[in-house]
Amino acid sequence: MRPMNTQAATYNDAIVRKMAIMTVVWGIVGMTVGVLIAAQLYWPALNFDLPWLTYSRLRPLHTNAVIFAFGGTALMATSFHVVQRTCHTRLFSDGLASFVFWGWQLVIVAAAVSLPLGLTQSKEYAELIWPIDLLIAVVWVAYAIVFFGTIAKRQVKHIYVANWFYAAFILTVAVLHIVNSLALPTSLTHSYPIYSGAIDAMVQWWYGHNAVGFFLTAGFLGMMYYYVPKQANRPIYSYRLSVVHFWALISIYMWAGPHHLHYTSVPDWAQSLGMVFSLILLAPSWGGMINGIMTLSGAWDKLRDDPILKFMIVSLSFYGMSTFEGPMMSIKTVNALSHYTDWTIGHVHSGALGWVAMMTVGAMYCLIPRVFGKEKMYSTSMINVHFWTTTIGIVLYTVSMWIAGISQGLMWRATNPDGTLTYTFIESLVVTYPYYLMRLGGGLLVLVGMFLMAWNVWKTVKASSSEESPVLAPATAT
Repeated sequence: MRPMNTQAATYNDAIVRKMAIMTVVWGIVGMTVGVLIAAQLYWPALNFDLPWLTYSRLRPLHTNAVIFAFGGTALMATSFHVVQRTCHTRLFSDGLASFVFWGWQLVIVAAAVSLPLGLTQSKEYAELIWPIDLLIAVVWVAYAIVFFGTIAKRQVKHIYVANWFYAAFILTVAVLHIVNSLALPTSLTHSYPIYSGAIDAMVQWWYGHNAVGFFLTAGFLGMMYYYVPKQANRPIYSYRLSVVHFWALISIYMWAGPHHLHYTSVPDWAQSLGMVFSLILLAPSWGGMINGIMTLSGAWDKLRDDPILKFMIVSLSFYGMSTFEGPMMSIKTVNALSHYTDWTIGHVHSGALGWVAMMTVGAMYCLIPRVFGKEKMYSTSMINVHFWTTTIGIVLYTVSMWIAGISQGLMWRATNPDGTLTYTFIESLVVTYPYYLMRLGGGLLVLVGMFLMAWNVWKTVKASSSEESPVLAPATAT
């Protein structure tokens, strides 16, 4: 082992602690906005006739808050934690790591101010105006320098598979963001995209789908490959499968975006190609799910007493379900029924809440005691309550949207013998209206769970030590 300098004698846990706390904070904020807009769909008067509280402005705020604030901060926290432990060295630059944290928080606050004011580029998951886009690019480059710099100065030859997934997520998101955000500014708050028409749609959904594929999948698979074995205290089920899973996933995911553009002006061959790659994607997706779940093979009894593992294993189950549902919905004949309906909303949230949020919560419950010098969270029983409120809430949410969406699709395309529509749009709305209340109830349960988590984290941190952990020898890393 190479000799370590004084600075490298401890891990930089201070930055991980800040990011972990803000992950919980932004989770509550993002989900609160989500519950509010779900309530607005049932009680439209809840916008109080205020422009900045309308659904059209709060919906992009919700998506940006849960994806980039909650999910993004979680990915930064866990990647900085994991890369230090698996490389047996301190972060490449403490100053740059601090810049990443504060820069990302500034991006989030800027989004929270600009979106309710109606300042938007109107591109799904890429609504933020060009000055904020520039800040994102700068922060992301700094993030990449810290992460890859840490890998470059690692104390062990091997690069653990979790770091490969984090690396793919960081590099790909940088390319996606920069290419999709290219624009010609006309003022401080307005710009024109350099793309137009069908080309703009292709670039947008190359970005949009891969924001899901690399931000919400590859990054969180990196999280899974470290924290599931860590919490289970067992090696990953198959390291060889994890390598195959990595290369198959990143090779295929990039080309599935056109399935968002079925029955549009995009060339038919491009739509079909997106469908084919989406169907192929099922294999590597399920390979990762199986690898994570089977890590508990021979130790399933751990699920009885460990609610953190429950979060992770159920999360992987939702990952398997949503990555089966997605390719099926990309088939053109199925998509003809599901497109523009609430079925898509159910699918998105089975992945976003079931896979991403539950894996994040499990990883945070695993990470936070360790970086705050505690053996475990303050209340294990409260984690168990959180697990059940979240699980029941997600099931209510997704099932209600599945029923509503399939009902909408069937009613919208039903015709009379003379070719006229059987149902009016209002009639389909009347049928789906009760399911919006059911969706709201599910969202409320998930939000309640986040408040329980905040209390548990606060009690854990209150009695904690803020000392940084020593860098361990390669053979004994934890």
